Amino acid sequence: MSGLFYGFSVSVMPGLERSGDRTVIEAMQRINVAILNGWFMLGYIGALLFTGLALALHIPSGGGGALWPLIGAFVSYVAAMALTARVNIPLNNALEKAGPVDRIADPGAVRRAFEVPWVRANVWRAVLCTAAVGFLAWALVLHGRSR
Repeated sequence: MSGLFYGFSVSVMPGLERSGDRTVIEAMQRINVAILNGWFMLGYIGALLFTGLALALHIPSGGGGALWPLIGAFVSYVAAMALTARVNIPLNNALEKAGPVDRIADPGAVRRAFEVPWVRANVWRAVLCTAAVGFLAWALVLHGRSR
C-alpha cells in the first residue's frame, strides 16, 4: 500500500496538478471507480490482516524483541486506514456526487474542495504505510536474530 500511495504522491497527482479542472475531476472520478477491485482490496485488507496475524502470533510467546515493531506496524497501518476513511473516501464520494464532469457548473470550485486535502492526506497515508513496512522489516530482523 505504501507503494500505491507513494506512486500517487510522486506521479499521478503531480501530473494531474498540471491539468485542467475538468480533466482532474474526470480522471479522479474514473480512478476512484477503477481502484475498487479485488486486487486493491487484497492488498488493502490483506496488509491489515497479515500484520494483525503476525502480531497475534507473537503475543502468546512474549514476542521477543519483534513484538514492539509489530505493534508499531499495526498501529501505523490502522492510522493510514483511519485517515483514508475520514478524509480520502469522503472526498472521493463528494467528487462522485458532483456528477458528470460536463455538467459541473464550477469545476474549479469542485477541484479546490478536493485536490489539496486529498493530496495532503495521501502523502500522510504514504508516510504511515512506509513506516508500517519499516516496522515490519525491523520485526523480521529482530525475529531472525532471536532464532
